[in-house]
Amino acid sequence: MAQHDPNKAAPGPPLPSSPPALRPYQQQAVARVVEHFRASDDPALVVLPTGSGKSLVIAELARLARGRVLVLAHVRELVEQNHAKYLAYGLEADIFSAGLGRKESGRQVVFGSVQSVVRNLDAFDAEKAGQGTFTLLVIDECHRVSLDDDSSYRQVIAHLQRRNPRLKVLGLTATPFRLGQGFIYHRHHHGMVRGDETCFFRDCVFEQPLRLMVKQGYLAPPRRIDAAVAGYDFSTLAPAASGLYREEELNRVVAGHRATPGIIADVVEQAAERQAVMIFAATVAHAEEILGYLPAGEAALITGATPGREREAIIAAFKGRAIKYLVNVAVLTTGFDAPHVDLIAILRPTESVGLYQQIVGRGLRLAPGKQDCLILDYAGNPWDLYAPEVGAPKPASDAEPVQVECPECGHANLFWGKRDGELVIEHYGRRCQGLITDPSPVSGTSRGPRGAGSGARRQCDFRFRFKVCGECGAENDIAARRCHGCQTLLVDADDKLKAALRLKDARVLRVSGMQLEATVNGRGMPRLKVTYHDEDGATLAEWFALETPAQRGAFHAVFLRDHLRAPGAAWRPTSPQEVIDEQRRLRAPDFVVGRKVGRHWQVREKLFDYSGRYRRADSEPVQR
Repeated sequence: MAQHDPNKAAPGPPLPSSPPALRPYQQQAVARVVEHFRASDDPALVVLPTGSGKSLVIAELARLARGRVLVLAHVRELVEQNHAKYLAYGLEADIFSAGLGRKESGRQVVFGSVQSVVRNLDAFDAEKAGQGTFTLLVIDECHRVSLDDDSSYRQVIAHLQRRNPRLKVLGLTATPFRLGQGFIYHRHHHGMVRGDETCFFRDCVFEQPLRLMVKQGYLAPPRRIDAAVAGYDFSTLAPAASGLYREEELNRVVAGHRATPGIIADVVEQAAERQAVMIFAATVAHAEEILGYLPAGEAALITGATPGREREAIIAAFKGRAIKYLVNVAVLTTGFDAPHVDLIAILRPTESVGLYQQIVGRGLRLAPGKQDCLILDYAGNPWDLYAPEVGAPKPASDAEPVQVECPECGHANLFWGKRDGELVIEHYGRRCQGLITDPSPVSGTSRGPRGAGSGARRQCDFRFRFKVCGECGAENDIAARRCHGCQTLLVDADDKLKAALRLKDARVLRVSGMQLEATVNGRGMPRLKVTYHDEDGATLAEWFALETPAQRGAFHAVFLRDHLRAPGAAWRPTSPQEVIDEQRRLRAPDFVVGRKVGRHWQVREKLFDYSGRYRRADSEPVQR
């Protein structure tokens, strides 16, 4: 088969009078991708909000590609949408999707469903297709790419890489995070680290903020209002190990709930002047009950068990405005495009801000006569559509995203934390997320990340929370098992406690309180006394002087850096009273170990962020 020229139309529909026009941010996304892949083979990511036209970006990149291109999606609707945008250029492309009744893989550009492709990998061998190897793999809704090597996407990637080790892999998504993992990429083009080193996607090369899309008029503004009727209380439910809520637990909350009739009546009232309504139910039984309260002949229900032809007919009726209300159970969160939707009713808990954004995104596309999209949340979801995503699981119900400046590189980190007014009094960050550039690259190295040649980028070494290696003194992550500096096995916190408990001249306190006191020493000099208490009344104490710069430096090094609830803060107290006045900034350790020196006890070890077999003072006994 002859090689397909990407710049020449194959036999088929005539060229349109002009190719589709890209918006400025779409042009920027394409340019960033091209720039990245010219310098690197690292998998890259583009983040574009729902409704921003990812299909057009994909089509333009496929048109520009010099080699063969495979575009994957997880639902046939997305395969069709992406394929249609490419055809709009007057070019031809194959479709490989059992759901669409086509299994073609001979042309330069192929749009496929991952389920069909992974079952027919031999169809994507160059020698069988009669063409060259694939040089670019594009994955739509790429947050579905798992870290598991046996997953469908990873199998396809591995197969193509065996034939072309320099395969370029690009992912596009509106929600670049996964439950249980956090961010799915390592580095962001704004110069920060988001996910860890295990992330498959290495660089986010472009991101278009949702708020900017709305401000520039490319998306309809979401308008969330507090429901005036009673909603559901899902606060006692906890996600399973998978990160998802269990259906039986959801049913216990919503099944036959007396609030449901009132909720649906409110939805219908709010929808009086609206064009189309999507309702997201918690379970199938819940959805069936909801359907019974909606106006007869104006509503339909889609679940995962809805047969394909029936599903297509319902969606066609909804898009054609034959019905106004569409109820679904977690099946229309991606790959569904009905721009006239202008009311979203959420009657289920959402496990993540990503899912919440996907749901709300169904109503943000522009349409004639549409001014905004009304968001009605009857499930008490805590997510802010515009709030920046932190990536790590929310550590406490009252935590919020806070900005924390790194004292070494100055990067403005985004961590979960707490404020007291404008002051960040606590955060849960461990290591600075900033990317810094080494002063000079190592000559003769292979192609690396974008920007190689001006010095390689690496993550800043500053750690807000850490544990120190006893061998080399390096600071390590609080969960590390081996020192990153000397590779020595780090002493486990439980082993430290166990060893101390065996000693006759040691005292181990399970700390239940920390008391600060301004006092004086025997010569009348001011001192800060810190006393640690356990549940049985035992105590250990230590004293600090703060008169001179050297003393204040020592106080910061041996006390303040560990005890700050917001480590890295620029707070430098100059007197014991100042420390006492601002003790809301400080945290107590979980355990304190003291050793007897002469007639006195001396604090030797303090354990923070403890998680092990011993019970902390603020928790129940661990069940083993």
